[in-house]
Amino acid sequence: MAFTGIPVAALDFYEDLEDDNSKTFWQAHKHVYDESVRAPMEALLLELEKPFGPAKLFRPYRDVRFSKDKTPYKTHQGAWFGESSVYVQVGASGLWLAAGYWRMSSGQIDRLRRGVHDDVAGPQLHRTVETLRRKRLNVGGEQLTRVPSGYAKDHPRADLLRHKTLTVTRDLGAPDWLATPAAKREITKVWRAMAPLVSWLDIHVGHD
Repeated sequence: MAFTGIPVAALDFYEDLEDDNSKTFWQAHKHVYDESVRAPMEALLLELEKPFGPAKLFRPYRDVRFSKDKTPYKTHQGAWFGESSVYVQVGASGLWLAAGYWRMSSGQIDRLRRGVHDDVAGPQLHRTVETLRRKRLNVGGEQLTRVPSGYAKDHPRADLLRHKTLTVTRDLGAPDWLATPAAKREITKVWRAMAPLVSWLDIHVGHD
């Protein structure tokens, strides 16, 4: 099935699920999820596989074993393209895109800090981050409250040294093109804009 867009019914489904996150609601409206959420997302992932690699469509069920929140269903549908480190999510508010490294091992964090500290790689990352922000992209990730030990507290890139993960996101909401085939082009455009951060991470941090 060709991708024709993410229908408004998908957003409405998640808005209703936020109000009634119950098994009763889910069973009564699962056909809406299958037709308006899962099917278009699967079509999108298939068409984006060539430029971004295979994707993982996350399960709609929450793991509540170790959570105080026992609501059984996620209020969004996400998918992760592992080879390209990009992510797409649809929920009640619309479309949310991201890229970067969400989880890092201690070795990756160490390499990130060494890259930030480096006289060449560090300024390159700083320029990349500033360019992304000028494009209205949000650079974030998990951070320490202080500069890690071993680095000067007044380091010129102290803010980047505090990062334990590094990501870039964009909340696109529900533009008119979301329900059309043009959504694929717009998603690709944003991911391409995010690519310099992923490229820097791939070169200087890499995967374990």
